[in-house]
Amino acid sequence: MYSDVSQWQRLRRQVLVQGQSIRSVAQREGMSRNTLKKVLSFEKPQRYGGRPPIVPSSAPPAVPRKLTHPEVERARWLEWLYRLERGEFPDGALGGALAGASGSARRMVLAAMAKEAGFSHHAIAEHLCLARNTVRRRLAAYAAEGVNGLLERKPRPHKAEDDEFKKALFGLLHEPPSLSGYNRTSWRMDDLKAELQKRGFSACKEVLRQAIRSAGFRWRAAKVVLTSNDPEYREKLARVQEVLSKLRDDERFFSVDEYGPFAVKAKAGRLLAGPDEHPSVAQWQKSKGWLILTAAVELSRNRVTHFYSRAKNTTEMIRMATLLLEQYADMRTLYLSWDAASWHLSKRLQAFIEENNGRGDGGPQIELVPLPASAQFLNVIESVFSGMARAIIHNSDYASVDEVKTAIDRYFRERNEHFERNPKRAGKSIWGKERVPAEFDAANNSKDPRYQ
Repeated sequence: MYSDVSQWQRLRRQVLVQGQSIRSVAQREGMSRNTLKKVLSFEKPQRYGGRPPIVPSSAPPAVPRKLTHPEVERARWLEWLYRLERGEFPDGALGGALAGASGSARRMVLAAMAKEAGFSHHAIAEHLCLARNTVRRRLAAYAAEGVNGLLERKPRPHKAEDDEFKKALFGLLHEPPSLSGYNRTSWRMDDLKAELQKRGFSACKEVLRQAIRSAGFRWRAAKVVLTSNDPEYREKLARVQEVLSKLRDDERFFSVDEYGPFAVKAKAGRLLAGPDEHPSVAQWQKSKGWLILTAAVELSRNRVTHFYSRAKNTTEMIRMATLLLEQYADMRTLYLSWDAASWHLSKRLQAFIEENNGRGDGGPQIELVPLPASAQFLNVIESVFSGMARAIIHNSDYASVDEVKTAIDRYFRERNEHFERNPKRAGKSIWGKERVPAEFDAANNSKDPRYQ
């Protein structure tokens, strides 16, 4: 009945290696405990047949076959396991660890005990069904740290959390697929995997999904702004990075944009609520006014300049440029970077810049460094707006427009004072509330689609 070799080996492994009791295995397999004990007594099923033929006494005695080295090692291993099953545990920490271990931990303890018994790494790996590298690594940890090092399972680093890999992935996500030769308007997982592999970052699609999900992205959010459709995306991006990399002490680089218009009324947001509290905001409210905030963040000193506008047009951009010329009159060059809105590229604005640069009065020169079209994720001021909105706009109910202005002015005043006391470039954290580091990076997504 029990002549299947694979079944025979499975039963022996459950008892001799995994440490399961004879009673539990016999009950689960539906066999007698005596039968199971016979299975444990022999390495493989015994053949059935008649008695061996009677050899005439005149025949020379058979010469016993010499056992091979693997057979000797296997017999020695079985004998060693038999002594362990009889309770002949060695004194010390390994004996106690074996008594309370199961599964993979039991095999690790058995590997350490077998090593002390004189078995080679090869024999231990073969008999315990382990990889040789695993045996070497765990036994080295046991030699250095004892039983704790033997049983400790150190977590492997996840590729989805590697900074270089994420930088390459999100830098690619922000490019149109057509720049990489794909005739599509949005990225697919297969295309991302293939293109990253070309760039030296091999990863399966599940790793890509983990990295994208951990960054807060969802594929349905691609319609907000995940990619730029500007055919000159790489050229404009390279121009911005070149200016930033060579920025001198008498030069300043500004990221400029507008926030709003937004209505002054009760805003939704996240807050701590008690078990019986259910915060809500009425869908239909009477507005107390509206507001447009125009601001510029200077990347080398992390200082924000802002004012309030009644419209988004060329006049407000000229107003911002004039204000920056006054505040930074001792500089040689002011670089202004903004998105591709029509009022940012008007002829009147170009005429103002040409007039300023042609004065020759020793004042700062203005140079425009435009961002690619549909690339708000590269505009660092968006990160500042996100932090401001989460701090003083979300979950708010201001009584008037003036009250909102007071809160915004205080926010930027305290923020500027902080970076005056702690001078640094726009880097790892702006005021502790921005969603990404406020630094120019092709892998950044500074714009929070929920901030308005």
